[in-house]
Amino acid sequence: MFLIVTKYLIPKGYRGLAVFPFVFIKYKVDKENLFFINHEKIHIRQQLELLVFPFFIWYFLEYLVRFIQYKNADLAYRNISFEREAYANELNLSYLRKRSFLRFLDYLAKK
Repeated sequence: MFLIVTKYLIPKGYRGLAVFPFVFIKYKVDKENLFFINHEKIHIRQQLELLVFPFFIWYFLEYLVRFIQYKNADLAYRNISFEREAYANELNLSYLRKRSFLRFLDYLAKK
């Protein structure tokens, strides 16, 4: 994984973007934020499991479904299974060591 600081590739309202094998971050200070980096590493693992390109197709399609469901862009984003897994486990710095394969599937259904 390579960390790249760039404010131009990050969509407005976000601080980072993971695109295997890179993590683009908007603010240099976030390079030291272990929880933020862990969140992005979880996305890198998800991308690897789905062979990268299918991850982005799934991500986009699930966002559309969630947007129709919630009629709110932020709620749609936060309820994408990939994001739910990353947010739920970003504070657990050992999560990726014990994470099971395709774990994000457990986050598809609302609990």
